[in-house]
Amino acid sequence: MGASSYLFHSTMPTLASLAQSAAPLHADFWSARFVTESAERLVVRNDVAESPSRERDTGVMVCVQHGGGQGFAATSDVSDRGLRQAFAQAQSLAAASAAHSVFDFRNAPRPAATGSFASPNQRPVAQTTLAERFDLLKEVCASAHIGDEIVDRSAALWTTHTEQTLVTSDGGHMAQSWDFVVPNITAVATANGDTQTRTSAGQYNGFCQQGGLEVLDRAGFAQDGPRVAREALELVRAANCPTGVMDVLLMPDQMMLQIHESIGHPLELDRILGDERNFAGTSFVTLDMFGHYAYGSPLLNVSFAPDEAHEFAGFAFDDDGTAAQQAWIIRHGILQRPLGGSLSQARVQALAPGMGGVATTRACSWNRAPIDRMGNLNIAPGDSSLEQMIASMELGIVMRTNASWSIDDSRNKFQFGCEWGQMVRHGQLAEVVKRPNYRGISAGFWRSLAMVGDASTFQIMGTPYCGKGEPNQVIRVGHASPACLFKNVSVFGGAA
Repeated sequence: MGASSYLFHSTMPTLASLAQSAAPLHADFWSARFVTESAERLVVRNDVAESPSRERDTGVMVCVQHGGGQGFAATSDVSDRGLRQAFAQAQSLAAASAAHSVFDFRNAPRPAATGSFASPNQRPVAQTTLAERFDLLKEVCASAHIGDEIVDRSAALWTTHTEQTLVTSDGGHMAQSWDFVVPNITAVATANGDTQTRTSAGQYNGFCQQGGLEVLDRAGFAQDGPRVAREALELVRAANCPTGVMDVLLMPDQMMLQIHESIGHPLELDRILGDERNFAGTSFVTLDMFGHYAYGSPLLNVSFAPDEAHEFAGFAFDDDGTAAQQAWIIRHGILQRPLGGSLSQARVQALAPGMGGVATTRACSWNRAPIDRMGNLNIAPGDSSLEQMIASMELGIVMRTNASWSIDDSRNKFQFGCEWGQMVRHGQLAEVVKRPNYRGISAGFWRSLAMVGDASTFQIMGTPYCGKGEPNQVIRVGHASPACLFKNVSVFGGAA
């Protein structure tokens, strides 16, 4: 990945020059976004190394705005001929759409920013050999073999290097590079006619960060196999989660999903405007809520944080070329601004003049147009220790690690399941329970937030699997959170 990365970056000035020469002369505005991405997935399962998977993808997305319309075209042919064909197609689409567009793109913002971004990377993957990476996975996988009831175990490592340059007709030139690391450990236990799965951070890779192999150190990856296997054994021997109304203490690896589904998606401005209604639904949030609506208790403070060190969706510029800055989305429980990029902000002015947003339009690849996406969406730490939160619970449950989710089309009513539950009785941790689930309504659930964990409970999590758009785009997002305590939540499980 190191050599191919260097070759791609060394051609960037040439690519920018090619775009300038290939772009249409009479367009109101044009942009070209060049992307290359290399990925490697390694898995050791039951002490046997699976075949490594490696991918490399390179291409360019061009955009043309002319006569009030806008058109996109993508190509993997980054020669002068390929770019000219793509620009011609985009210009044709812009002309065809001009008379039918709900928005006059002559009023769209036109970025002219220059700058760069690179992931922090102390131990580049390319400085290790494939054999060394497999040896680490074999050691971790072997460490999870703590008994015959562990019937399946695996250790996995997914690394990706991405480089992107965006050039615009107004002189914009933004070069960004990212390194993504996603480790995971899985242990499956079978006993007494039951099977339970425990993972280090979720079956959908909840621990993922930017950086090099130092990410594995922050995850405790090399030492975590026995813990994951031990908890799988505890779960398979545990009773089912009881059903009832009780306090729920969500740890960061479940808060990640709670933030994602019931704050992130409903606050996407294009969804609020109706863009997603025929595919992924709408939102219970309306434009008139911003600035006064009590989304949660006064303890709830949520930021859009593209500059959070190591977090999965950190960047300096979004894919429309807008410079990214940290901003409050919810402050002291009050809804402040939507997750809408510059185009959605321009579109909404007729309906809600002065509506703000953030630099959040992103695409999953070179062959997709950018749309409003959540990035790093974080809950600020409070001042309660984990011990204080547990001590405050007369009857409750601690839940860790997302296992399942279901939420309605307006991102309001939900039910989520976790891998791990532990009862709290009279302020003390009690028995472990399996199949813990809880349900609620977004509009009220966040108002039941009673205590927010301090910095010692704060963790940087995320997911590589956020889906949205037509055609579908699966993108990386980050969510950092402390542990959070909610009062009087409906809990259910497998207990009769």
